[in-house]
Amino acid sequence: MSGLCDPVHAGASAWCNHGFERGRLCGILSLSASSSHIPSPERRIVSESGNFTLTCPIPIRDYPQVVLAHGGGGRLMHDLIEKMFVASFGSGPTSERHDGAILEPPASARLAFTTDSYVVRPLFFPGGDIATLAVNGTVNDLAMCGARPRWLSVGFILEEGLPMETLWRVVQSLAEAARAAEVQIVTGDTKVVDRGKGDGVFINTAGVGIVESPHPIGPGAVREGDAIIVSGDLGRHGIAIMAVREGLEFETQIQSDCAPLWGAVEALLREGIEVHCLRDLTRGGLASALNEIAESAGVHIHVNEEMVPVTPEVRAACELLGFDPLYVANEGRFVAFVPEADADRAVQALQRLPVTANATVVGKVLSAAGERRVTLRSVIGATRILDMLSGEQLPRIC
Repeated sequence: MSGLCDPVHAGASAWCNHGFERGRLCGILSLSASSSHIPSPERRIVSESGNFTLTCPIPIRDYPQVVLAHGGGGRLMHDLIEKMFVASFGSGPTSERHDGAILEPPASARLAFTTDSYVVRPLFFPGGDIATLAVNGTVNDLAMCGARPRWLSVGFILEEGLPMETLWRVVQSLAEAARAAEVQIVTGDTKVVDRGKGDGVFINTAGVGIVESPHPIGPGAVREGDAIIVSGDLGRHGIAIMAVREGLEFETQIQSDCAPLWGAVEALLREGIEVHCLRDLTRGGLASALNEIAESAGVHIHVNEEMVPVTPEVRAACELLGFDPLYVANEGRFVAFVPEADADRAVQALQRLPVTANATVVGKVLSAAGERRVTLRSVIGATRILDMLSGEQLPRIC
């Protein structure tokens, strides 16, 4: 075998093949230091049968792509963590290289905890990328609990062959999104899967936040007569993803609405609004979120379609593609249930912020008698059931 300098002695083998591939090695395996024995640029040594490959642990800068050894726990993984992740995510618990992070919340603080995984395709799209989704999606889940996001964990599942430049771009975007959301990345993990067994990069984030709402926020707090507020125009994220994925071009490029939402929730709390329930409008859009709340709270929710904000560009794209904007995913929008007496103040507080400038009341809770349904008054004046999405309208949009 080329590249082996010293003899290799194999013990007796129970297999049909003997020696290096199938036998029990008794001697020392040495690799030649001569570059003539290490093919460039991959610097690998392959057996004559072509079935066995050794990858030499050279510095990360010499690898244009992710290799399996970057997840193997050795020098390459150490270099990847130090030179890419720790260097990007800054000081704090991450830089201590410990198995976990020790968090120090204020005394008597109530904590909210959530986790989510992100498999969006493509990785980059107008208005965001998989990294901004991974941060904003998790901090928004915390915000919907009335909690200020504080700490994140990040887990990367990388596919062998992923360009290092792509990974670097994702990591830098994730670090910037965390800074914008004022949340600290405190721990993480990296795994590498075989080529063809992943799709570039998947990300999991888990988040911990400190609850600042004076009362519980959730479906159980929804009451008859509550006003229903949508924080902005709907459908932009799902249509932005679909346009890139399918190569569609519109006169105006549709940007994802991906954004952190804690600032908007904090504005409601500071205004003294008695927020009963919040839900971010991700997969399944507004219609699915309202159905989930109606089912959990045992209420009848009624929505006026004319009041639901949808931009002309998104509406036209939905008509072209056969989508209903009420079911299209968003990544920077939420629905709020507040007492009817607080509705005007809540809308005004939201409209002062750029991310919720188009907030508006779209409906009302008609009954809390256990009806568990959502109805919609259409633009032509007819009333119909607004059911939950029965299938997958837009796969892998987050």
